[in-house]
Amino acid sequence: MISLESYLTVAAVLFTIGIFGIFVNRKNIIVILMSIELILLAVNINLVAFSAYLNNVDGQIFAMLVLTVAAAEAAIGLAILVTFFRNRGDINVEAAGQLKG
Repeated sequence: MISLESYLTVAAVLFTIGIFGIFVNRKNIIVILMSIELILLAVNINLVAFSAYLNNVDGQIFAMLVLTVAAAEAAIGLAILVTFFRNRGDINVEAAGQLKG
């Protein structure tokens, strides 16, 4: 049986990779979205691991809600990126500030 500490270690590594992905690469919006997905995956691993450890289903239900929000975020984010690419011709995070107003 895999221990709780192993799950928490994997979740911490995924969370750290997600944070580094956001701060290291600020130019590519797709990498930023993938990093956010990694962070949400790390949170889900923690929720499910603690739910199994405490014999409580609440964490697993909340993890399903987080997955739903992550799927909606990915779909809406990619739709905005496709529209932005059609209008501008490139996907540059710095150029997204010109959309204000």
